[in-house]
Amino acid sequence: MDKHHVWPEGHWGWPIGISHKHGVRCGDMLWVGGQVDLDSAGVVQNPDDLHTQTENVIGHFATVLKALGADLNDLVKLLCFYVNDGTVDEEFFLGHLADQLPDGTGTAVTLIPVPYLAYPGLAVEIEGYAMRGSDGSKLARTYAYATDAPALPAVFAAAVRCGQMIFVSGQSPVSQDGLVVAPGKIVDQTNYEMARIGALLGQFGGGFEDVVKSNRWYAGSATIEDFEPAALACAAHYPEPGPAATGVPVPRHARAGIEIKLEAIAMLGEDGSHLPRTHVWPESLWDWHVHLPYKHGLKCGQMIFLGGQVSLDKKGEAVHPGDLKAQTHQAMEHIGTILKELGADYTDVCKVLTVYEGRCGHDDLHDNLSIRSSYFADPGPASTGIPLPELAYPGMVIEIEIFAMADE
Repeated sequence: MDKHHVWPEGHWGWPIGISHKHGVRCGDMLWVGGQVDLDSAGVVQNPDDLHTQTENVIGHFATVLKALGADLNDLVKLLCFYVNDGTVDEEFFLGHLADQLPDGTGTAVTLIPVPYLAYPGLAVEIEGYAMRGSDGSKLARTYAYATDAPALPAVFAAAVRCGQMIFVSGQSPVSQDGLVVAPGKIVDQTNYEMARIGALLGQFGGGFEDVVKSNRWYAGSATIEDFEPAALACAAHYPEPGPAATGVPVPRHARAGIEIKLEAIAMLGEDGSHLPRTHVWPESLWDWHVHLPYKHGLKCGQMIFLGGQVSLDKKGEAVHPGDLKAQTHQAMEHIGTILKELGADYTDVCKVLTVYEGRCGHDDLHDNLSIRSSYFADPGPASTGIPLPELAYPGMVIEIEIFAMADE
């Protein structure tokens, strides 16, 4: 499919040469890679100033969307990684983020606290997706609301539907009166959030069978004991074959007692019909240590979703343990294999989200970013790269998920 890539003149840049671009448009979909407060030479601006950086990041979003023929009102999803050592009030940050968006935006949103970002002084990195008609027309959208959750600022919605796409905001185990549900109990919280996601999808006439991508952000470290309980609890809600999925541990969530956040993307016919889809699980690929219903790749219409690709074997054990460069190559090879089985290739990729085990510093980012970038011809997809202290399995140091688009 035809794609339009943009790197606005004077826009911030990485301090190394790569194929990635800041924004990609394909059909009605617009993808914006992780935006940060750097200058054109890759130098951090307003170090450690979360509020000023947030304002500038949304300004960068507006610039990229304008270059793609759209604006902030076309946003359908924001995924925000922000540095929080336990002293940042997430609700206050959400309110400040909301203040940067125009009235009537109505986008889904997920906030993920992290201990640091790739460059010292970075306080926030935000990626997102927007939708606008390929003829330039504004697209109608509808919203779903969680009546059992605290009200979001008016520019956000618990779930947004635009065309066949449904974007569900990150759900937290917090009741309408603002209390944490089942503090510290990750399985109970998982089931609580999944019930809410099911109710939100139901407002559009959909259900878990319509989910094409599931993301799980859980408080934990690189142990089976942290990974497995919520993985199984979440998976139990999906029929098999299930969606593409990514599960990432973070050191902590913003409020004490919150163990997990869940978000989802679904696709449903505009007439309410359940859309056919193709699932793939290439024989050569890795597996988890326990059976889950998720598939490595899924295609629905023109949309392609790949679950987080890693360097594991069929028993869920790390291949090239601790070797970031080797695992990056392995994950990218898996991505090529999955895309091929779905009738696509690297040129069809629109956006890359990478989480990697690394420190706050450019070395770990550049080590995997340069490798990932080398698999894409210039101009390449939009990209986001987030360092974390640990990932889901011992010895596993990178996970890469992909959104792509190809003709039906």
